[in-house]
Parts: sequence; C-alpha cells; structure tokens
Amino acid sequence: VEPHQLSVRHPSRNPADRVDQHDAEGRVGGDGVRGGLRVLRLGEDRRQAFALRGLPPAQVFAQLAYAFALVERDPRYVGINFVAPEDGPVAIGDFDLHMCMFRFFAARHRQVKLSLHAGELDLGLVPPSDLAHHIRDSIEIAGARRIGHGVAIAYEADAPGLLARMARDRIAVEINLTSNDTILGVRGARHPLALYRAAGVPVVLSTDDEGVSRSDMTNEYLRAATEQGLRYADLKQIARASLEYAFLPGASLWRDGRIGERAAPCGDAPAPPACAALLAASDKARAQWRLEQELSRFEQSILTQRF
Repeated sequence: VEPHQLSVRHPSRNPADRVDQHDAEGRVGGDGVRGGLRVLRLGEDRRQAFALRGLPPAQVFAQLAYAFALVERDPRYVGINFVAPEDGPVAIGDFDLHMCMFRFFAARHRQVKLSLHAGELDLGLVPPSDLAHHIRDSIEIAGARRIGHGVAIAYEADAPGLLARMARDRIAVEINLTSNDTILGVRGARHPLALYRAAGVPVVLSTDDEGVSRSDMTNEYLRAATEQGLRYADLKQIARASLEYAFLPGASLWRDGRIGERAAPCGDAPAPPACAALLAASDKARAQWRLEQELSRFEQSILTQRF
C-alpha cells in the first residue's frame, strides 16, 4: 500500500484475528464432532482496518474515521490497528495527538475493538522519555484491547503496575519474535516474552508482516521453542489464547476466560443440543472447538507413533 493511499483491505497477519490460525486465510473446516454435532464451514477471513501513523494529522484522522465506520458496518473487519515505524519523527511528535484521535472515535464507536502496535521500540531508537508511556497510553487513552509488539514494556513508567493491569484486564500482547529480531535486534533473553508470561499477561504469537520478515507462523512457534525455551504445553496455551483473544464475535468455548475449562454446554459431559446451540451461535466457539479437535488428533498421533 502506498503511503498516500487510504487502504483497509489488509488481511490481518495476527492469528488472533484469524478464524483458525492453521489455515492461511482463516478458513474454518467442517469436521465432525462427537455427539452428532458438526462445525459449519465458514470459509472466510477476518481483517483489521488500519491507519498509518507517519502521515499528517488530517490524513490520520480521515483514515481513522473511515476505519471505524468500516469495522462497524462490515463484519469481515473485526478491529483497527495503527501501523508504520513507531520511532519515526511524525509518529513520535504526534503520538499524544494520535492517542486523542483514537479516544475521540472510540467514544463514538464503542463496539469497535483496537489492537494497536505500541512499544515497538528499544534503547537508542528514541529518547528514553518516549519509551516510558507508549504502551500505557495505547491502553489507557486509546483503549487498546491488544498490544502489538510491546517490546519496550520494561522501560514503561511503573512497568509492574502496567503488567498487572494487562493481566487483570486480559489485554493480550502479540509477540513477534522474528520481526523484533530483524527490525529491533531484540532476541533471546532480551525479549520480554518471559516477562509478560511471568506477570500473567495473555500472549499470542504473530508474524507482524510476513512479507517483510520472510517468516510464517510455523517459524514463530519454532523460535518460541528453540530461542525462548517454551515447551509443548506452553505453545498449546498460546495457540488457544490466539482464539480466546481474537476479535471474533460470539461467546467463548471456555468458562469465564479460563482457557482449558469448557463452558457448561460443551464441558466434560457435553449436552449435544446445548453445545450445538453454542457452536451455531458463536464464531469464536466454533473456531475454538475445531482447534481442540486438531490438537487432540495431533497428540493422539504422537502417542501412537513407534520410535
């Protein structure tokens, strides 16, 4: 997309916005499930509208006006993002103004969800003062429900308090291991993934921009295991979280957000009619149900292999 163009036809690169992170365009399949239930095939993707933070204020305002209206009216669009280098002179100089713009539109479009890139910064890119508030302001002023990158969390003013709030309010952070290494040079023990997990903040894995990073979701999970030391149980939790914190409509398969504890209709002793009703009414629950099937099949295949 050229910088001067107002374009929102941008399939989200974050699996949290995909109906099913295992399919390239987020398509949900029609696999049979126990109890005579079936998951309907959606065959569609979900997208984020976005605005470019490096443009003049009037253009950013116009992009946001269009993006908020689009998400409110077109079900293919599930949220709004804010993209382009966060350390650019315009992005830094207009950051406070941008946050006020988001607050202005969010007050008028209360059902529109925000996933904002914030804290894609490191020491040396910007003055230290600019490391201290971008994540917090994106949450407290703009109203972000998810944070993209969040690399600079340790430099935020009262970082422990901010982490506690993100954990309490279930504000997920989108972790982009390859992108953060390529663009910021932040990798290994310097990456805050372990810090977020220790604080109880929900985390999901993301590619950021597959074309720029030359990465895909398989590589991100591989890096999480080999570079960050995550085990299978950790990766499974992250895969589940990518749907729990997706901006998909409908109730969750999990009870009160406790991932792994199914809601009553589809619990340990599922009631087929009630569970079918939940899956029929909720895009999110259907996607979560299919992921559970795929995880179960994968685990069973491993257990039955002969080595």
